[in-house]
Order: sequence, then C-alpha cells, then structure tokens
Amino acid sequence: MDSHLQTAIELAVRNVAEGGGPFGAIVVTANGAVYEGVNRVTRDNDPTAHGEVTAIRDACRGEGTFSLHGATLYTSCEPCPLCLSAALWARIERVVYAADRHDAARAGFDDAEFYEAFATPREEWKMAVTRETPADLGAPFDAWNAKSDRTEY
Repeated sequence: MDSHLQTAIELAVRNVAEGGGPFGAIVVTANGAVYEGVNRVTRDNDPTAHGEVTAIRDACRGEGTFSLHGATLYTSCEPCPLCLSAALWARIERVVYAADRHDAARAGFDDAEFYEAFATPREEWKMAVTRETPADLGAPFDAWNAKSDRTEY
C-alpha cells in the first residue's frame, strides 16, 4: 500500500480519537509537497469540512493557487460527491482511496445515498431543486465576460 494512503488512514483513526469524523486525506502536489486534512464537520459545524475538502483547502493555501493540476489526492474513504466535485474543481489529476461508499454506509454515513440521488431524476430527489428565470438571469455572466482583468479558472 502507498505510504500516503496509509497516512490518510492513520489521520482518520487519530481524528476519531480527537472527536472528529473517520475521514483523513492527503494531497501530494505535482512538485511533491504534502498537505493533510481531516473531517471537521462536527468540530467546526461545517457540513463542507470533509477530510478531502480540508486537505484541498490547505494545499491551495500552501501553494498559493486554486489549481492543483498534477496533484494526487489520497483518502481513507471513497470521496463523496462533494469531495469528488472539489477534487474536479481543483483539477486534481488522480484520486486514490481505501474504503468505499458501502463501507461508509455500514458505519452510518450516507455517501451511497447521495450517489444514488445523482443517478435518479431530479424530480425524485428528497430536496427540491428548481429553476426560475428572472429577466436578468444572465447579468452575472455578462459582468464576468465584460471584465478584462478576470482570473480564468
């Protein structure tokens, strides 16, 4: 097993002992820098503070960029849709995980339910997601396109 994956598992176990959730993650950048993250959802009252997200946030701060192109994310568990989306937005090149969504479900985490939601028609979701079409719905994108000094991502 890769040592970074082993470290992610050890972070997750230690995080449980410290009152956090059973998830740990490591980001290894293209230049070899290593950043760690653990699940801080209940500790910080932040439903987005998953281990992978906290590791990505730390790596981006440390590298001074929002793009982690060429990086690898090692995580103690298969990334949930939130974490997978964060990895995609960060342009992470590779994800390596240990436990999967079914292992997480056996421990009471509903990652598998979220994956199932994305596989069903939106009308059947438990949370309503609807679109409204105000006259100025394109204004934010018009402002973006008109801004000559924007930072592309």
